[in-house]
Amino acid sequence: MFQHYPDQNTISSSLFSLCTSGFTTREAGDMRKIQIIKDFFQMGDIAPPKIVILEQIHSINVATPDPLHLGDVEILEEADGVVTKEKGALLVVRVADCVPILFFDPVAGVIGASHNGWRGSVKNMMKTMIAKMEALGSHAVNIRIALGPAIGECCYTVDTDRYILFMEEMERFEKLIFRPYGGAFRLNLTRLNYELAIENGIQKSHIEVFPFCTSCDSDRFFSYRRQYKKHPEQFGEMMGYVMM
Repeated sequence: MFQHYPDQNTISSSLFSLCTSGFTTREAGDMRKIQIIKDFFQMGDIAPPKIVILEQIHSINVATPDPLHLGDVEILEEADGVVTKEKGALLVVRVADCVPILFFDPVAGVIGASHNGWRGSVKNMMKTMIAKMEALGSHAVNIRIALGPAIGECCYTVDTDRYILFMEEMERFEKLIFRPYGGAFRLNLTRLNYELAIENGIQKSHIEVFPFCTSCDSDRFFSYRRQYKKHPEQFGEMMGYVMM
């Protein structure tokens, strides 16, 4: 199960006990700023040789860090997922309603992290991430995943056009991920990614899901939908991170 450590401003998964990993809350600061990311790990007595940060574009592009990269921060352009066997590389994804997902295969020694918004989810980023890990020697049955804090079905309303777009790719999950709401629909992105993980070979016992909604829980989380347009001065992003 997930554990919340207020003094560390982070939430971690018991499935990742062999890793340095977690999901930050808004108390940790705005993770859009690289210096705040560095400060967070320094204050937590974590000294990664390299922090790997994605320039996310709502794609299903998955990158691999360069083990010969010089410097304490490596930026991977135009990627929403990252996988590696490189020890000491701390992988970071940044979110403010989209689903951050951490991956860990303790047998093959492979880790990963992905940013799963609606675009990445409907294009099955989950399948792409698992395939990229398997290319590094993983097997789906050994992969652990943690789905971090994201906007919940309670707050995520989509119009008919987006509903139709999802039905073209994800109709098999309709009853699990959609609920009619007036003339629109409520979408459960976390449930979709959970189901896609199982469909792609992840065992249910190897999945942990964070239970709270970033849009509802204004005390603990930033939210794009809640803050970006109405209160831009209050807006920021959290991060998910993992390192072997």
